Amino acid sequence: MFIGRERELEALNRLYQSEKFEFAVIYGRRRVGKTALINQFILDKKAIYFMGVESNTRQNLENFSKSILEYSVNDQLETSFASFQAALEYVFWLAEKERLILVIDEYPYVARASKSLASTLQLLIDQNKASSKLMLILCGSSMSYMEDHVLAYKAPLYGRRTAQMKILPFDFEDACRCFKNFSDVDKALIYGIAGGTPQYLTQMNDSLSVEDNIKNTFLNPTSFLFEEPENLLKQEVREPALYNAIITAIAAGASRMAEISTKVGESTSVCATYLNNLISLGLIQKETPYGEKASRKSVYRIADPMFRFWYRFVPANSSIIARGAVDLAFKRIEPHLSDYMGSIFEEICHQYLWKLMLNGDSPVEFSDLGRWWGTDPATRSQTEIDIMGVQDQDNALFGECKWTNEKAGQGVLEALVYRSRLFHYSNTRLYLFAKNGFTEGCIDEAGKTGNVTLVSYADMLRYFLSNP
Repeated sequence: MFIGRERELEALNRLYQSEKFEFAVIYGRRRVGKTALINQFILDKKAIYFMGVESNTRQNLENFSKSILEYSVNDQLETSFASFQAALEYVFWLAEKERLILVIDEYPYVARASKSLASTLQLLIDQNKASSKLMLILCGSSMSYMEDHVLAYKAPLYGRRTAQMKILPFDFEDACRCFKNFSDVDKALIYGIAGGTPQYLTQMNDSLSVEDNIKNTFLNPTSFLFEEPENLLKQEVREPALYNAIITAIAAGASRMAEISTKVGESTSVCATYLNNLISLGLIQKETPYGEKASRKSVYRIADPMFRFWYRFVPANSSIIARGAVDLAFKRIEPHLSDYMGSIFEEICHQYLWKLMLNGDSPVEFSDLGRWWGTDPATRSQTEIDIMGVQDQDNALFGECKWTNEKAGQGVLEALVYRSRLFHYSNTRLYLFAKNGFTEGCIDEAGKTGNVTLVSYADMLRYFLSNP
């Protein structure tokens, strides 16, 4: 069953219905569901689909020729075209009178082997775009290649595309749609350990408990996910060892540049280069306190939940996992799951607030959300706010997120009220989010304060499900 990607499918269908030449670039990390999206889009349409392989020009040309010949039954054609230019010219000819989609999936594999392919495409697009009914889709998993050699200003194909899509992992709402049998809390836990990457979500079995899912995947040396982070790094970067060391350092608590540099034994300039590459891959994110564009207080965190979970728990237990002590490994992990879920719950709360705002249900029309941390001038101690968003100089919202088994109490609300007053907005809205609801004292205090919205995890889930 195909889930999600409604906006992407709608955009592709708009391009298709134009009946003129269109050129869409689709890219994103491996396993994120690009090919599934394309296959869903072309399901009921005339299309030639070709997936490049990591081989030489001849092999890819033979495969491309087969894809074309499967679509066009023409006895006069040879079994293989003499060149990519000849093959592409034939496709453009086919698209002179009828709408036709040509998909070149894993384009970087083909273009690396055939150095002239991009220039050939450029030439044929320029010659035929005014009269052609071809819809060309180039798709790739190598983020750096697609950005540098397809989308960049100096690339031969620059200026020819009519659309581009960076495919991202599912958000929490779409991830929940993948499972019918998990409890509400288990859906959050599964999102926390597998993230929103579709292929990772397919490894989760909603007829089993979260514990059994962790044991069957992350703690099982024969499973797909057990070595996935290291395997993906090997596919994406040239020096996976140093990248691995940097992610491991961040998972162990080193969040500032100097700490990461010390931990891995490399200079900050070297670490900065590697961190920027990890950010472009969507694996690491750089955070600065909300409202500060450049700050020495910037921190780095693992962006992808699956990577965050894996690096937090698997390497530390690798020896006992290798010896088959799965129950012991889980016993070591289980006490830390609630603490681990704190940052995951914050992300779900962010997504909830964005959905409120985009649906017109938010009292504050913020342009961005983020965390804030800094010094309380009254106590001269460090403090932080889980969520902050600003509309203008007068209006802002502040949020606190609690993923604990206990109900959030009055003290949590009072702390949020106090921290919000470190800033001087005339109109503020406070959101207190809690896994298991709120105490009577907290509910009474929220009523007295007047600008507080209390949101339980169950409330959030209901809103997501009732506003697809």
